[in-house]
Amino acid sequence: MPTYWVYILTNTSRNVMYVGVTNNLENRIAQHRQASRESFTGRYNVTTLVYAEDYQYVEDAIAREKQIKGWRRSKKNELVEAANPSWADLLATPPSKDPSLRSG
Repeated sequence: MPTYWVYILTNTSRNVMYVGVTNNLENRIAQHRQASRESFTGRYNVTTLVYAEDYQYVEDAIAREKQIKGWRRSKKNELVEAANPSWADLLATPPSKDPSLRSG
């Protein structure tokens, strides 16, 4: 069964966030990290994976991505901090499939 991911990236200053969806999280993050300066993530150096949720169905993942994108920055910060209080790069360890990450 495929897994789809909703994820949040930030930069080292934590002043820019990017919310995305993918079916291959590690590959997609690698693409962000190699992005050209013309892309959003390349221009703002948004390369640190700080949050990820998994979904079985792509429609659910897309709906969640849109929901999070519509939130104020403070609510996005709360989501990240609930699952990852230190804002550590989650690619240092594999992303969790723990359903408790789904808060919202």
